[in-house]
Amino acid sequence: MLNTTILAALGTPEIIIILVVVLLLFGGKKIPELMRGLGKGVKEFKDGKDGADNDPVDTNNTHKPQ
Repeated sequence: MLNTTILAALGTPEIIIILVVVLLLFGGKKIPELMRGLGKGVKEFKDGKDGADNDPVDTNNTHKPQ
C-alpha cells in the first residue's frame, strides 16, 4: 500500500527533476540510444508474448545446404 502512495505523490516538478538528473548522468547523445534499445526490447517482448516469430525454425531438418 505504501508503494502506491509514493507513486501517487509524483507530480510534474518531481518528474522534471528526475528527467534533469537522467540528462546529467547520461548526456544528450546517450539518451536516444537508450530509448531505442528500450523500444526494441519492448517490441521483442510483445512479439514473444504473442508468439510471433520472424525466423521460423525448421524442426524437420528438411533444409539441405547446396
